[in-house]
Amino acid sequence: MSSLELTNGLLDFVRKSPTPYHAAQSMATLLSVEGFKQLNEMERWNLTPGGRYFVVRGGASVLAFIVGTEAVEESGIRIIGAHTDSPCLKVKPLPEIQSKGYAQLGVEVYGGALLNPWFDRDLSIAGRISYLSTSGELKTALIDFENAIASIPSLAIHLDREANNSRRVNPQTDMNAILHQADEPKSFRALLLDVLDDKNAKEVLDFNLSFYDTQPPAVLGLENDFIASARLDNLLSCYLGVRALIDAGTNHTSVLICNDHEEVGSRSDIGAQGPLLDEVIERLTVGGESRQITLRRSLMFSVDNAHGVHPNYVNKHDDKHGPIINKGPVIKFDANQSYATSSATAALVRWLASSPSSLPLQTYVTRADTRCGSTIGPITAAGIGITTVDIGVPTFAMHSIREFAGVIDLVHMNTLLNRFLTVKNLPYCSNL
Repeated sequence: MSSLELTNGLLDFVRKSPTPYHAAQSMATLLSVEGFKQLNEMERWNLTPGGRYFVVRGGASVLAFIVGTEAVEESGIRIIGAHTDSPCLKVKPLPEIQSKGYAQLGVEVYGGALLNPWFDRDLSIAGRISYLSTSGELKTALIDFENAIASIPSLAIHLDREANNSRRVNPQTDMNAILHQADEPKSFRALLLDVLDDKNAKEVLDFNLSFYDTQPPAVLGLENDFIASARLDNLLSCYLGVRALIDAGTNHTSVLICNDHEEVGSRSDIGAQGPLLDEVIERLTVGGESRQITLRRSLMFSVDNAHGVHPNYVNKHDDKHGPIINKGPVIKFDANQSYATSSATAALVRWLASSPSSLPLQTYVTRADTRCGSTIGPITAAGIGITTVDIGVPTFAMHSIREFAGVIDLVHMNTLLNRFLTVKNLPYCSNL
């Protein structure tokens, strides 16, 4: 796949994926087109060597896999992990607010979002709705208003002269989104009922909806070096993982898992602390000692974006460990195990990057006087016992409504993941 095809594919994927539900749907579509069969977790699976399969759990987490023709106990499992969720503003369960003739919606902050960039944007709403049909059937559907239907205007500087020095954002009082003008509040659930593409929908019972910026993803820079988009953390990794699995061979067993709820700690039935990966591994192995041997020969690439060194904030990085955008994927280290990388797994990544042609790699560790974030790598490594390395592409503005990455890094990470899933023999796998 060319650089242009890869970049355009990512932009299209992100545009179609305003929520984790839509991201899961987009991945399911990509996989189905390439011959992957969707499985039902409430049924027994009849897996065949060389078969390609996927499951969707909770509508927002996806696990896809290829059953290797080699015995899984001999070759282990190669796993790529990412996450489908991003920090955002969610619609509260009872969101209607009426103030001075404006109909507003109350918001709840999901994850560690940068709040200031959400002001003065053209916002839409998307997500999943559960509803009752006229026949009494409980149904769910994805919705996306697509058009800009809301905004959170800033307070004018004339009314807050210290705004550029000391303004603090209170999400409870400052971020209620303006939806329209109305003398009387309209039921939000009634509005959702009108949007549903089901004439037999009778009543909206509940919803999980998120605001998102309608500005589409874009390639920018004088030489088209950069990508600007919402949700690059971590849909960029999800997309590259899907592409790598699609292009992988069938000799050994390969898995892609993209969990929801990483941004809030992964503590859910569909998060990385949930049992999805473990339960599929149970189906891929015969259990007992064979399972333990398989796990010891397995390796996971936890792929989640890294912090590139911002030229305006150089002192926020360790001087020796400031990744540069478009200078290659980043191996992430933390002595306190917020990342699962070890010297052995880092060496393996460097080995993969060295042949058949050299790929640039970078190293990230946070300053010794600060703490870094974490991701699904350590959670999976500790929960299942799979040797793991944390890697990612460098980005700016992580957790903003619009993030910033590099086109060349997209290509290099794609190549690295392809090598991981296709190389015949991974060195040290049984001894890592």
